[in-house]
Amino acid sequence: MTHTLPKLNYKYDSLEPYIDTKTMEIHYTKHHQAYIDKLNAAVQGTKLEKEPVENLLMDLKKIPDNLRIAIQNHGGGHFNHSFFWQILKKDIKPQGDVIKAIEKTFGSLEKFKEQFSQAALGRFGSGWAWLVSNKGKLEITTTLNQDCPISENKYPLLGLDLWEHSYYIKHMWNRTAYIQDFFQVINWKQVEENYKKAKK
Repeated sequence: MTHTLPKLNYKYDSLEPYIDTKTMEIHYTKHHQAYIDKLNAAVQGTKLEKEPVENLLMDLKKIPDNLRIAIQNHGGGHFNHSFFWQILKKDIKPQGDVIKAIEKTFGSLEKFKEQFSQAALGRFGSGWAWLVSNKGKLEITTTLNQDCPISENKYPLLGLDLWEHSYYIKHMWNRTAYIQDFFQVINWKQVEENYKKAKK
């Protein structure tokens, strides 16, 4: 299979004013596409060429040494961004069993947001902040660069791209403001679907 850019279910300006149109367009068409192109180049002509990206990332120890870093970086970039686009949408109120689980685990939705924000701000340099299901238990975690939770046998429910390319046009250096705006565009319906899948 050839890895391809997933279709967005919304327009580039759909997340305004929280995520600006130009950032969305460049992030999607340039940065994500670059990860896909480099992933395809890495696996071309190998036995891994037809493997879904999830399979490649689930057990990186099984990947040949000469391909592991490329798949970890570019496969991770493709997986993470594909996941990220799905959990973005405006005007979706927190809902479902995942909210009940968040409240039980972290005390309240607001306390979850505080802890998630602290984790995101605490990730030095480029990476991601995540809400994951780890063997049925909710956890907040971060990963470096394009590493992703599935490589650690954790199921992602919610993820935030912390690379500067995801917020630099509108928010410039202000990661705090970007994180605050992110909470305005979470597609809680998709997070609920992710939670249900993690429980299966």
